[in-house]
Amino acid sequence: MSPYVFSIISISLLMGTTLTLLSNHWLMAWMGLEINTLAIIPMMTYPNHPRATESAIKYFLTQATASMLIMFAIIHNAWMTNQWSLLQMSDQTASTLMTLALAIKLGLAPFHFWVPKLTQGIPLLSGMILLTWQKVAPTSLLYQMSPSLNMKILITLAITSALLGGWGGLNQTHLRKILAYSSIAHMGWMTIIISINPTMTLINLLIYIITTLNLFLALNFSSMTKIKTITSLWNKSTPMTIIIFLTLLSLGGLPPLTGFMPKWLILKELLANDNVVMAILMALSALLSLFFYMRIIYATTLTMYPTSNNSKLQWFCPQTKTVNIIPPLTILSSLLLPLTPMFIIL
Repeated sequence: MSPYVFSIISISLLMGTTLTLLSNHWLMAWMGLEINTLAIIPMMTYPNHPRATESAIKYFLTQATASMLIMFAIIHNAWMTNQWSLLQMSDQTASTLMTLALAIKLGLAPFHFWVPKLTQGIPLLSGMILLTWQKVAPTSLLYQMSPSLNMKILITLAITSALLGGWGGLNQTHLRKILAYSSIAHMGWMTIIISINPTMTLINLLIYIITTLNLFLALNFSSMTKIKTITSLWNKSTPMTIIIFLTLLSLGGLPPLTGFMPKWLILKELLANDNVVMAILMALSALLSLFFYMRIIYATTLTMYPTSNNSKLQWFCPQTKTVNIIPPLTILSSLLLPLTPMFIIL
């Protein structure tokens, strides 16, 4: 891709998200979402491949449907209440439509079917942007509108997402599909707590983005897309194997890694508000997600693929992919648990 085209796309992505984050008027927020959607489509289709083109079309149709629902909810709310402010969605019909539209944008179950197929058909770096940066703008709208959204629907979608996100990844062999189901499950964790403690949603989103960025960059550096190919990674790059190992454990939420912190704080908040059944269901869904992370870890560290290179010495090949950002992301995704008291105070 031309550097000029890449710069325009990157600036558009940044501008669309920033416009949604800073807007107080519904039309400005909607425009930010549309800029975000249109900016990532050229990135999905590079390099040009039929599967990438198909994925881009699926993404456009899904996001266009969600944008149509958002616009209909905005107009209906303005018609009924004469308000265009983000914080003034008091009409019940508009609130329900907005909840469903944002669920489609975020890929919450049962509107999650586009996420695994789409992530599978695009390159790793495009999938990384789709599963991290593209979640920021819809989550910011959820955060700002949390008092006026339909919480019964939202909690149902959250529990369904956490359970189906864990269940769907159990039999997958492609790493991009596994990370897509991981994203669905994490979106469920963020949504379940937004009615009780919206700040916890932002903390969870931040840690999820850091951890997923690190994992995608490590997989892109190693050019690994399947569990079968990752079995020989230890013989080619032991440090990258350790990084993937730690990042997967952190995504699974095992202590003493960073990923344990948001799950622990969310379960603590649910129990403090007498939501015992929801806390049990979320904890069980975390076990499902942990199982398919452990499958990758088992293949990465404890097995050797039959056709792997048995030589202890590898030919030196100069790397063209940058790894400068991977070490600090690994530290952040693994060692932030001692900072938990600070997040509790916040």
